[in-house]
Amino acid sequence: MKSLNWLLYQVHRWVGVALGLFMFFWFFTGLVIMYSTQTTQNRSQQLAHAETLSPEVGWLSLGDAWDRSAEQRKEAAKRKPKAMEGMEAMAAQSGRAEDQGGKGKAADAVPGIADARLVRSGGEPVWLVEDSKGQRFALSAIDGTVRETTPDQALKIAENWFDHDSNTSGIITTRYLETVEKPIILRNQDALSPFHRIAVGDDGGELLISSRTGEVLHASTRMDRAFYWAGNWLHLLKPLESVGLGHIRNDVQLWLGLSATIATLTGLIIGWLRWRPGFGGKHTYSQGRTQPYREFWFKWHFWSGLVGGIVVLSWALSGFLDTNPGKIFNQGNPNRQELNRYLGKGLPEVMRLWQPVLPTLLSVAVDGADVVELGWRRLGGDSVLLAHTRDGQRLPQPLDGVTTQFNDATLLAAVGRVAGETKVASQEVLTDYDSYYYPRHHQSLVEKPLPVLLVTMADDVGTRYYLDPQDGKLIAKLDRSGRVLRWLFSGLHHWDFGWLYQRPIWDIWMLIWVSLGLVLGASSLVVGWRRLKHTFFPKKSVRSKRSVQTKEPADRKSVVVGKHRYL
Repeated sequence: MKSLNWLLYQVHRWVGVALGLFMFFWFFTGLVIMYSTQTTQNRSQQLAHAETLSPEVGWLSLGDAWDRSAEQRKEAAKRKPKAMEGMEAMAAQSGRAEDQGGKGKAADAVPGIADARLVRSGGEPVWLVEDSKGQRFALSAIDGTVRETTPDQALKIAENWFDHDSNTSGIITTRYLETVEKPIILRNQDALSPFHRIAVGDDGGELLISSRTGEVLHASTRMDRAFYWAGNWLHLLKPLESVGLGHIRNDVQLWLGLSATIATLTGLIIGWLRWRPGFGGKHTYSQGRTQPYREFWFKWHFWSGLVGGIVVLSWALSGFLDTNPGKIFNQGNPNRQELNRYLGKGLPEVMRLWQPVLPTLLSVAVDGADVVELGWRRLGGDSVLLAHTRDGQRLPQPLDGVTTQFNDATLLAAVGRVAGETKVASQEVLTDYDSYYYPRHHQSLVEKPLPVLLVTMADDVGTRYYLDPQDGKLIAKLDRSGRVLRWLFSGLHHWDFGWLYQRPIWDIWMLIWVSLGLVLGASSLVVGWRRLKHTFFPKKSVRSKRSVQTKEPADRKSVVVGKHRYL
């Protein structure tokens, strides 16, 4: 028992010494992240800043633009970013594992259209197309050529971006800075690289614009970027990527998360063992203290750990599990092969042949709304044409052979193409969010639309599909593993469930525990530093010096009675 107790203290002491600085900056950067501005532009922001579409006579249909650009798309595909090549290799490997007899490979030899949107970019009409391999193209609606956004065009796009911004007034000055392949501040946007970096105004504003599609992916002020570098960049150990060690970042996070979990757990056990609340007349420490420490930092370390230790443990453990140790959790999102099967083969003729309508006809169809985008969506042989307005509305366009939204039969057939022979256990239309489909604080109905169709499969892992009937999108795919991870990571790390996720309740809750975490981290640094000095630079005690001076025999014993020492 004594050896276990000794081991408990030693593990907590030395793991704490090693992780004191990490724990402190994790709490600090987590606090910064809580109140950082979202610089990656979501769907709502992109629509709000988009150019008014106003279709004109003579614009090409999707099919014409796709056919005319065939050769250019082949050449552009050869120049795809290295990150995209890696993603395609992974997708191909997954596809080979799922397909039988090599049939999938032949089917994917010629990519088809997975998604198509008609927009204005820099004043020019373009079809923004994503193909079945995940490649993205901007096809001119005037002549069908593949449109690569030049720095000059990016400057014009940047100027137009602020035309509908109520926070800006006067003339906006823009300046081209550089073109970057993979900026650290952007995540999961490899298909749209490289990016033009554009300076906006004189106060440090910046935009990142995709050279492949002309889309604005990032907008920030100097203060926004300062919060990013002091928050996300440090919290997620992004400095490792900056020095070429990005390949080990996940492993470093894993071991740091595991070590933080061990340090917190052992600290909690020690705290409970050393706490003497005096309940039932039991003994306390001298002077009625319920903890053994008199020094300031030791007392704060004890109480911040005892009171906030459970929440700190939840953050450490959930951060460790987010690295998916041992690949115990399945990939949550559907892969490229599943998405292609979900959409089905072929392109409906109405999608190929439809030409943009005149502005007056479109205005009547949408009741005068400011339309900034027309988007085609397909499932099997069915298709939907949606007009997207500046304020995020989706207005179906009634055409011959086009439905206003996908029905349950079409959606279930699409799920069946993904699930294979697995039967549907249940289906339900959700008009409100549940514990697995819900918006973050910076999201709205545009990013997380309602209603959605929830389809639960009769398989061993209880797979669930969340589908948007309006545009047919497969929003999410979750099996039992993904649902467990939702609670073990997001639930314990972000506390994003129930009434607790309502503001300002969430803010008060998080600020209390983050404050305790900061105290715990700061006190860990002080206590750890003192432990290092005591271990490696020990000082002789006053009594030892006196013994040397008086030549006191080493074997002479003393007895302590009360506050007095007797020889």
